[in-house]
Amino acid sequence: MTGAYALHALLDEERAAFERHLADCEPCAQETAELSATAARLGLAATMTPSPALRGKVLRQISSVRQVSPGTTGIRAGRTGNRTRLLSRWALAACLAAAATLGGTTVWQHQRAEDALRQARVARQGTAEIAAVLAAPDARTRTAALGHGATGSVVVSRERDKAVFVASGMARPAGGKVYQLWFDDGGTMRSAGLMDPGRTDQAVLLRGGVDGASGMGVTVEPAGGSAKPTSAPVALLGLPA
Repeated sequence: MTGAYALHALLDEERAAFERHLADCEPCAQETAELSATAARLGLAATMTPSPALRGKVLRQISSVRQVSPGTTGIRAGRTGNRTRLLSRWALAACLAAAATLGGTTVWQHQRAEDALRQARVARQGTAEIAAVLAAPDARTRTAALGHGATGSVVVSRERDKAVFVASGMARPAGGKVYQLWFDDGGTMRSAGLMDPGRTDQAVLLRGGVDGASGMGVTVEPAGGSAKPTSAPVALLGLPA
């Protein structure tokens, strides 16, 4: 679907599903970004009127080229890879041929694909950092019940100066709201990032170092977060020694 997405040729539901896939698939995000960039360049390029003879030439070639029968490849075994690459080139050429009429749209799609690629890279980097904290030799954990069957655990690695909050079964916040994480620096709350409002189970790397913090908390804040807590905490945990 990368070519169709690059040319803005998907239905709304297909596009939404594909964008969710892009966020977790760097190869597709990379391919989509490349296709969108190429299509955008073609769409923004200067146009020229084809010669009157071009139509006749194309029609003559169509009538003289024999179509391959269904089920017949016409290619010896062992050359499947070459055939696949050839078909891919034809498919790409067909997609890009339509790009001249979609210049502005493909620029927008290219930006969306680039954003998805960056998100995929950030997500992988964040996952690696979370794993490093959880697997650190000095990692220590403190767990607390959050109510309604939910639990929260904070895992701290003093050597890495990082902490991870692991939530299980947390209710989704109301529309327009988000869970915000905080470090407690001797009674002063320091923002440590936001949780994903669409997930009930997640592990989040707290933003900033743990040095100087005695605990952490979770509050419900407006989408985008707040500079200071604006609601009573839904969770308060002391950091393990």
